[in-house]
Amino acid sequence: MHILVTNDDGISSPGLAVLVRAALDRGHTVKVAAPAEEYSGASSSLSGEEIDGRIALVAAAPPGMPRDVDCVGVKAAPALIAFLASYGAFGQRPDLVLSGVNLGANTGKATLHSGTVGAVLTAASHGIPGIAVSITSGAPQHWDTAHLVTRFALERWETRPFDEWILNINVPDVAPERLRGLKPARLAGFGAVQAQIGRGDEKHIAVTYSAETGPEEPDSDHYLLTHGWATATLLRAPVDDPHQTLRTFAPDALGITPRDPSADDAAPAPPGRGHRGRRHGHAPHVTRSPCCRGVEHRETAIPR
Repeated sequence: MHILVTNDDGISSPGLAVLVRAALDRGHTVKVAAPAEEYSGASSSLSGEEIDGRIALVAAAPPGMPRDVDCVGVKAAPALIAFLASYGAFGQRPDLVLSGVNLGANTGKATLHSGTVGAVLTAASHGIPGIAVSITSGAPQHWDTAHLVTRFALERWETRPFDEWILNINVPDVAPERLRGLKPARLAGFGAVQAQIGRGDEKHIAVTYSAETGPEEPDSDHYLLTHGWATATLLRAPVDDPHQTLRTFAPDALGITPRDPSADDAAPAPPGRGHRGRRHGHAPHVTRSPCCRGVEHRETAIPR
């Protein structure tokens, strides 16, 4: 199996080497392609530094990286890196994407904004399974715990039939012997931070961020993580509601005057059209902007 390793903390983060070692332990080949700069909070953004249709690359030597692992910094968001990898931009198309290890947990509603999670969701939308891994600390002391949990999860995930769900792993920054285990978890009902808007001026908005707290939810990822468990949550995006109750409305209900179909029969054909009304030549190039994603989760047993 060939694995792409990426993150949103940037190519200089030591968390990349943790995932690489887990993949190598499992006997897989690895390519590291991570943002040249930090892209935290990028979600599934497809932004990047593009010049004449080319994305800029930089040489990279991430800390702690095992020898002979091919690494490159990319001036792009992690989701764009995963997107490009699905088309073979970094060599062989990956069979699986590992993203992280993120510096800080990705739990609850905060997963919507995570570039770490966004990279794996983007890969899944292109038929590539993946795992996002985060650790609770911004300056971790126990990378070995994240390594052991990642290796365990990868061993079970690599043979799982692909079904568009990705695995979101969060690990407490504790010594391995203090870890209570790995447990399935629901997303917490709140995010990681909240904002207070203060008095600004015509050119500025005054914003203060603080940790968000919510009611205790014993089965949630946030609760279990703060009580010594590593957590596993299945996520999928984008998602629609197959049971939606939205209605269909005719043009007149929208304030639009219906067009008279007979007027089309009387109108002459526009210049440059053949007998079937098909315009000759190439279609114009259209640049599409990425859209926001909704994140769905479901409860599941950890694959055995």
